[in-house]
Amino acid sequence: MITFVIALVCLVLGYFVYGTFVEKVFGIDANRKTPCYTMHDGADFLPMPTWKVFMIQFLNIAGTGPIFGAIMGAKFGPAAYLWIVLGCIFAGATHDYLSGMLSIRNGGANLPELIGKYLGSASKRVMLVFSVFLLLMVGAVFVYSPASLMQKLCMDSIPSVEFLSGSTFWIIVIFVYYIIATMMPIDKIIGKIYPLFAFSLLFMAVALMVMLFVKQPQIPELWEGVGTASLTTKSIFPCLFITIACGAISGFHATQSPLMARCLKNEKLARPVFYGSMITEGLVALIWATVAMYFFYNEPTPGYVEMGGEDVLSKAPGIVNLVCNSWLGVFGSILAILGVVAAPITSGDTALRSARLIIADFIHLEQKSIRKRLYVCIPMFAAVIALLVWQMENPQGFDVIWSLFGWSNQTLSVFTLWAITVYLAQQRKCYWITLLPALFMTVVCTTYILIAPEGFGLSFTIGLAGGLMLMSLFAAIFLKYKNTIK
Repeated sequence: MITFVIALVCLVLGYFVYGTFVEKVFGIDANRKTPCYTMHDGADFLPMPTWKVFMIQFLNIAGTGPIFGAIMGAKFGPAAYLWIVLGCIFAGATHDYLSGMLSIRNGGANLPELIGKYLGSASKRVMLVFSVFLLLMVGAVFVYSPASLMQKLCMDSIPSVEFLSGSTFWIIVIFVYYIIATMMPIDKIIGKIYPLFAFSLLFMAVALMVMLFVKQPQIPELWEGVGTASLTTKSIFPCLFITIACGAISGFHATQSPLMARCLKNEKLARPVFYGSMITEGLVALIWATVAMYFFYNEPTPGYVEMGGEDVLSKAPGIVNLVCNSWLGVFGSILAILGVVAAPITSGDTALRSARLIIADFIHLEQKSIRKRLYVCIPMFAAVIALLVWQMENPQGFDVIWSLFGWSNQTLSVFTLWAITVYLAQQRKCYWITLLPALFMTVVCTTYILIAPEGFGLSFTIGLAGGLMLMSLFAAIFLKYKNTIK
């Protein structure tokens, strides 16, 4: 628990100390009008209260990543603490803040537009396809996972109502909500119901943190050995850095930041919204990683056998259900599971909204009228339905899509970090704050795809060598480019 407390304090201090430093490096202009005023359209560009913008940004980026990813990452032992804290402060929150600010400075531009401006038109085309594909996968994954949790909740709470205990019913309900939320102006649906979802998610995190301090569980401390307490055969590098994504750094966030960049009233509010949301997500990941370690490294709770024995600890949803039922009682369990359900739902709807806006920007189709939104949404929803059907018909469908999502998510962060690095170099600002994370994540993503079974399946030595070579190539190209800047 000592490591947990230290990590908790470090994340909070990171927001005030390093977050302030990153803000000064970028250089905000409080007198500059933001896109919500200069490009107001009543649908996507419109000013919103800062607390709502924060809530929406937090829920947009949260998903199941900081919960499921942290639970699976806890199997690596106390190394998870290091990645969550250092990754969140120096990589993830910096990535989110600067991508949000770049969008604000470029009229609320989407990620492919930013990538194209700073890395070239070829990169823009690649990122257009890559980001839309990622967002559609998010839509498919974040229909299936909350539907499964709602099915489990209903089976445990009201087993007599059979239709509520079927995943198909909840898939349809969630998908219909996605259609409505994607089509409507951002303040009509998303701006009104997110505070309720945010309360559920934050209640869950705070309640579990309180229970951690009450129970004072015996879990491995950092100084007991980073790799000695690992419960997985996977290597810490690079697997930990792909497993825990949203709780440390996630390229998906850069697709979401433009949504709130179009609603933020002043640049001085960007640090609380963008950097602060990522730190909050890091706190959620930290809590869930610690809770998971308790169940991994201690004797099972009384309900452990009834809830699936060993198998329940092999899957993140099982641990969520076990933890909430064991620690929070019936009412707390319902609120907590609703919080976990709300997280992916609120990421799924804004993921599809982002995909709509990215496609519309690319084909230069204005989105003020519902009719023109439908031009984009109909084929987009058809693609998501196809992914859902394939996912449900294949036993390993969810695992395949989740693995692809994890790797592509982190690869997206690599492109974003390099684009921000180029921008900072052009402005003669301290580009090291993104160059170092960009180099590190380049090695991580390249090594992983080369050695992973769903990738090329090569040996670790070859994979690491490939990662280091690509990192060196990118570094050389950047340094050569930097020397041409006058």
